[in-house]
Amino acid sequence: MGSGKTKQVECHSLGIEGGGTRTSVVALDSGGRSIQEFELGPGNLQLFKGDELGLFFDEIARASGRIRSVGVGMAGLRTDADRRRVRDELARVWPDARAYITDDLETVLAGAPEPEVKSYLRVLLVSGTGSCVFARDAAGREHKVGGWGQQLGDEAGAFGIGQSAIRRLLRDYDYNGKASGLLKQVLEQLDLKHPDDLNTWSATATKSEFASVAPLIFKASRRKSSLAGGVVEQAAERIAKDAVACCRRFKRVPKVQFILSGGCFQKQAAFAALVEKLLRERVKGCEVVLAAALGARGAAALGSTLGKRLAKKKSAAKSGKSDLARWVPRSLAMSPTEERHPDSMDLDRLPIREAIELMAREDGRIPNAILKEAPKIEAVIRWVSRSLKNGGRLLYFGAGTSGRLGVLDASECPPTFRSEPHLVQGVIAGGRTALWRSVEGAEDSVEEGAAEAHRLNVTADDVVIGIAASGRTPFVWGSIAAARSVGAKTALICFNPHLELNAKTRPNKVICPNIGPEILTGSTRLKSGTATKMILNMITTLAMVRCGKVLQNLMIDLNPSNVKLRDRAQRILIELTQCSADEAREALERESWVVKAAYQRLQNSARRRAKRN
Repeated sequence: MGSGKTKQVECHSLGIEGGGTRTSVVALDSGGRSIQEFELGPGNLQLFKGDELGLFFDEIARASGRIRSVGVGMAGLRTDADRRRVRDELARVWPDARAYITDDLETVLAGAPEPEVKSYLRVLLVSGTGSCVFARDAAGREHKVGGWGQQLGDEAGAFGIGQSAIRRLLRDYDYNGKASGLLKQVLEQLDLKHPDDLNTWSATATKSEFASVAPLIFKASRRKSSLAGGVVEQAAERIAKDAVACCRRFKRVPKVQFILSGGCFQKQAAFAALVEKLLRERVKGCEVVLAAALGARGAAALGSTLGKRLAKKKSAAKSGKSDLARWVPRSLAMSPTEERHPDSMDLDRLPIREAIELMAREDGRIPNAILKEAPKIEAVIRWVSRSLKNGGRLLYFGAGTSGRLGVLDASECPPTFRSEPHLVQGVIAGGRTALWRSVEGAEDSVEEGAAEAHRLNVTADDVVIGIAASGRTPFVWGSIAAARSVGAKTALICFNPHLELNAKTRPNKVICPNIGPEILTGSTRLKSGTATKMILNMITTLAMVRCGKVLQNLMIDLNPSNVKLRDRAQRILIELTQCSADEAREALERESWVVKAAYQRLQNSARRRAKRN
């Protein structure tokens, strides 16, 4: 456990920062003074299997004693399921303590010194075992660059430095036929005898084992080793570039505070100075501070303040007083989606042919019901087209069938209209798993819907559409609440005309076709699902038409990603220009199969021929 004391004390707040190499724990009294600090081994959530996470917290509890609040920031914590896993263990170990759970980025940001100007954009650069950049502006909007783990990222952390150095040293060994002094030091560090041993070692080496090579590389770079210096400079350039890119994702940046955190910055002054120099060269007037072991303190502060707020919210939610809970409207009568259909009371005994006719007859009611909502749908289409033209997005939020239909419609836009995937997105309660199986309780949290909207950094440039057959799904209303708070246009697609809505929480448009009860009571995958798909088809198709993605009634900007779509692209050009199949294919190949560009090429060629004639 390190050199920390194990005497039990009663503290005001406990902070736990779990990193890829070590975990820092700090206990603070009511005045914020440290009364206990100690370290444990790695605290990346993804490393804990089975009951190991529980044993990890048990060990901390034995050393820290009774607490009033706990803040936990853990590397590897990414999903709602991860949070629930940690929350369950905290509730078991400290049942009476308030808790706040997050990743290891927010905790460092919370523990860092406040910037000189409150409107600063705060950008956290982490270079520890791994690496990433995390930024938050004064309005609470967040962006992250990197943090993809050792297989896909971490170039600017100790792991990436160690891995890059070993690769370069082996290349140098191949070219020169002998091991350099630095390679010999690396082999000694790893307890290996020969460069050939690195091949076997690397197949099973952990992230920490690669990272253990980094101190040698930093030391060699100070001794003017060109190879080591090149590796260190590459890492510095990578994280500085990521930080600048993260800044650019915010449209208006008044001032920037860069916070350097992690072992590579805290233990390698020259590396921190190099990154600071690069940042100051590229972002004029920025402030650069070193966060020295602040993560655990930040976690304790979050546990004390935000943990208290969360406890109040939970208490208010139980008593019906939650600020977000008030967004979910009452239904003044039973939703038609829950009523029994009088014509299908004997559905289990109907002959199949009669059942087919009944279902088809009921589906035939849908178009007229939708047409009565046409003015509202038209307004939404105008919002979406204007938003897409101005750099905004269309975001669907839903649960169950409604959520799946939103994801489906969003996923069909890139191949149909060659739109960027981020421009139309579908968010389903429970995440990707909910696309193919039910995630119990995922739709019941207003807070989760709001959190998803905040995660996507919804702004006033976006259009948010909630989809809920009953009109009362808490997850959907959470997203609408968050969207309205930043000035985004909002709409609700539902099939319940009995909702009690008020001006303070009402979406800008409520599209509510009266399609009556379902043939199979409560199964909103039937008429409600069909009507939802029709409305979404109208919104994205006609918005894309207004954005210039269609010529006549042809998909002039589709993405020909397979043989069928390439044949379709050729037919579109032949239809529009009356060119031959060979001319169409040649134009498409010359323009890398961008149909719109190929059409323009053929048009230009036709105009030139007309002038010559």
